[in-house]
Amino acid sequence: MEKLFYQDQEIKEFTATVTGCAQTDKGWEVTLDGTAFYPTGGGQACDLGMLGNAHVLDVSERGEEILHLCDGPLEVGKTVTGKIDWARRFDLMQQHTGEHIVSGIIHRLYGHQNSGFHVGEELMEVDFDGPLPEGALEEIQRLANEAVWADLPVNCYVPSPEELPGVVYRTKRALPWPVRIVEIPGIDSCACCGIHTKRTAQVGLIYIFSCVKFHQGVRLEMACGKRALERLHRLCLQNKQVSQILSARPLETGAAAQQLKDSLAGEKYRSAGLESRIFDKIAEGYTGKKTAFCFEEGLEPAGVRQLAEKLAKAANLAGVFSQKDGKYNLCLAGSPEAVKALGTTLSQSLGARGGGKPGFWQGSVAATKEELEALLPIGG
Repeated sequence: MEKLFYQDQEIKEFTATVTGCAQTDKGWEVTLDGTAFYPTGGGQACDLGMLGNAHVLDVSERGEEILHLCDGPLEVGKTVTGKIDWARRFDLMQQHTGEHIVSGIIHRLYGHQNSGFHVGEELMEVDFDGPLPEGALEEIQRLANEAVWADLPVNCYVPSPEELPGVVYRTKRALPWPVRIVEIPGIDSCACCGIHTKRTAQVGLIYIFSCVKFHQGVRLEMACGKRALERLHRLCLQNKQVSQILSARPLETGAAAQQLKDSLAGEKYRSAGLESRIFDKIAEGYTGKKTAFCFEEGLEPAGVRQLAEKLAKAANLAGVFSQKDGKYNLCLAGSPEAVKALGTTLSQSLGARGGGKPGFWQGSVAATKEELEALLPIGG
């Protein structure tokens, strides 16, 4: 079975003879005497497209055969025309080649191995087995795009058994012959079964969007070519909206956002002080009472707790209820016995959920004010 995708990675259409067709619960598994459809493998998704009038839904490798999962049967022995979804194929080649460039640069600079690679719907994740120093991404990205602009050849070949020991290449483990080598001069040499662009310039653009700690190393989120351009375009549109909202120039939105954050933090601190004084006044009205129950709108859970704690200093049993999104955030405070009894009642009768420590119970409940009031031991 000829693997045409290795002979010419830019093949878009081909003819082949159908050698097998078996129906499964997912469709028809078709085999050919040769195919340009790349099967899923090496972190790279499979090609999709058409075989005759049938849509190719998935392509996988089983032993020496490549299985094309189709949405209709094909007659064994007949010649069929295959058409690759070229936009998808070229996108995947851009991502894979861009990954080689970045992995090769990181290996050369820091000695780290690529320990994982996955191309997602929007971004690809590339894992490395060691950390990167602060500020390294900027240099890696610059070098990667310089490699793209240099329009270097991407050479794919299988060295002979005699040649293989003398070939230096990245690999996570020793590999037996045959080994397919993907080489970008001065950038990378790696054992790889995937398909790539013929030259680095076809990658177009490489952009690393994030870097986070992952196990003992890091995980990069990146995109190449059209994917990178489209994501950067969306980010620019978002920044344009932020720029308009903050009345800041596009390259000054970060400083404007920080200024707004600092201002809001100051207002929040001032608001918290005012809220605390209001809670003190509310609590004064319950001094000497056995119970103190308040229904206050618009409080955050922290505010509900703070008011309950202040009320508990004035009364034996306190409860605060604040409605949000169709349910009440609540907090009970006071004597441990009274709090436990009321918490149990609310849980059993209304399905309230929560918990805490002796003398303190916080949670939420989906109920009406009338249902809650009917269960509260109001008095004294």
